[in-house]
Amino acid sequence: MRSLFFALAMAASTLACQAADRPNVVLIITDDQGYGDLSCHGNPVLKTPELDRLYSESIRLADYHVSPTCSPTRSAFLTGHWTNRTGVWHTIMGRSMLRDNEVTMADVFSDSGYKTGMFGKWHLGDNYPYRPQDRGFDEVLCHGGGGVGQTPDYWDNAYFDGSYFHNGAPKPVDGFCTDVFFGHAKQFIKQCHDDGQPFFAYIAPNAPHGPMHAPEEFSAPYADQSVSLANFFGMIANIDHNVGQLRDYLDDLGLTENTIFIFTTDNGSSSGWKLFNAGMKAGKGSEYDGGHRVPFFIRWPGGGLTGGKDVQPITAHVDVLPTLIDLCDLTSPSGVKFDGTSLTGLLSDPSSVKDWPDRILVTDSQRVKDPIKWRKSSVMTTQWRLINGKELYDISSDPGQTTDVATRYPDVVSRLTDFYERWWAELEPTFAQSTYIALGAEQAPVVRLTCHDWITTGSTPWNQAHVRSAVNGDANTGFWNVDVASAGEYTIRLRRWPEEADRAIDSSLPPGADVPGVAAYRTRPGKAISPVNASVKIGESTAETLVKPGDKEVVLTMQLPAGQTQMSALFETAEGEVFGAYYAYVSRNP
Repeated sequence: MRSLFFALAMAASTLACQAADRPNVVLIITDDQGYGDLSCHGNPVLKTPELDRLYSESIRLADYHVSPTCSPTRSAFLTGHWTNRTGVWHTIMGRSMLRDNEVTMADVFSDSGYKTGMFGKWHLGDNYPYRPQDRGFDEVLCHGGGGVGQTPDYWDNAYFDGSYFHNGAPKPVDGFCTDVFFGHAKQFIKQCHDDGQPFFAYIAPNAPHGPMHAPEEFSAPYADQSVSLANFFGMIANIDHNVGQLRDYLDDLGLTENTIFIFTTDNGSSSGWKLFNAGMKAGKGSEYDGGHRVPFFIRWPGGGLTGGKDVQPITAHVDVLPTLIDLCDLTSPSGVKFDGTSLTGLLSDPSSVKDWPDRILVTDSQRVKDPIKWRKSSVMTTQWRLINGKELYDISSDPGQTTDVATRYPDVVSRLTDFYERWWAELEPTFAQSTYIALGAEQAPVVRLTCHDWITTGSTPWNQAHVRSAVNGDANTGFWNVDVASAGEYTIRLRRWPEEADRAIDSSLPPGADVPGVAAYRTRPGKAISPVNASVKIGESTAETLVKPGDKEVVLTMQLPAGQTQMSALFETAEGEVFGAYYAYVSRNP
């Protein structure tokens, strides 16, 4: 036994020594900030001096593409797999949960001896086995869902103060959201530095995603714009400030030389593109370049990645993980074939374009329950864009995608179409691999289900203003895919308002306090409903109970077999109005 312990200790020590020689990684990915939302890219209004400085000192991917919306980009970015392969092709409806068979960037870093931390927006699942702490991250501070104030987030959160989930448990915080996430990232970096531990810090602020709120000192310079745009720019100015402070902090700790520092964004601009879009067409959600061509700056002084140079060939989110595996000499996950490729050669010598293949890449915006072939798609090379299988644009001469040249270049259309057909045929069989939220798992004794993850073809109440409004009927109900971990008796508690709201099911709710900028989700008055009956259906099992005035929750118990199934939960009034149970808490009884 002692010899086994000694061997394991020696192996761990060797791994730690090897990891200590590898670079640290700080990776910043902002939310809804487009290519044109930087002054270094020519924005005539917005000022981003710290990001401009990083731009001037970095290698830049000049033709870098992601998905047109947030969860899909993050899934591809963190796995090196096409968005649609990972099961994440939407931001709600159970289609934002990263399949548990995917190996994440955090898994890869952790397996190679790094400490891993994520701070901000996860948006790839709020329940086991999809939470960031289930996917390779040692330290987590995140909000729920796709943004602060969305349905899975802590109740009544806005962009200032509130509570975020620290390693799964709510933690009160003070200050503006972006400041909080960068602040906790710095604490994580300091602890790793003190421990002599290499680190991977994934900093993913929800800003500048709407609703548009910013500290007034940062929005004030843009007061001549609309309130929404002023706060959008204010959030970016605040991000810029935090990036500068973080870089200074790395300097103070002596970590800059051996830290790979990356700045990028998750999709095209949600708000700024109508003012300035660097010559591109459209914004967030679009299949045109303005929806998915975004900034990517990478700097590593110790590895020679400096100097303000552009990499011109087309690249994408699926390339990031293979590239970091090479740069950091990480162990590549066994049995995983990446859809992307390592960019190490291009980064070390951006002029080596002649040796780079003429790649074909695909991005699309599904945002539906099940993927639809050719829907809002772009098949791309460095020169060409085939849009929706119909329109063709020569980006080298027409970056604004104004002139469709499909009839002039049928051979190009045919080549790109053939690639897409093969791509779709390969991915289509995976679309049926649904994700399931685990019930009764040891890792999550109490599961908090929210309407954000209802699977439905209707309207999903994905933010807390929707919950407050309580729209009834088929447009506001749905089901969850669940996986009962083990057979037994389960307790299901149904709520109109989450536990932390501590309100009765039939209670109205006064508006919450506002914050600088546009109206916060919590400022919408909470509508009263008066259900008399509550019901749950899990697989073939059903249960129902009466709802009495003043009840904060109704409690049902059910005997459930193990396995994957569907769960729905409803409130019904005496008049026959039906409301989904926006929050359901499920636990297995001893």
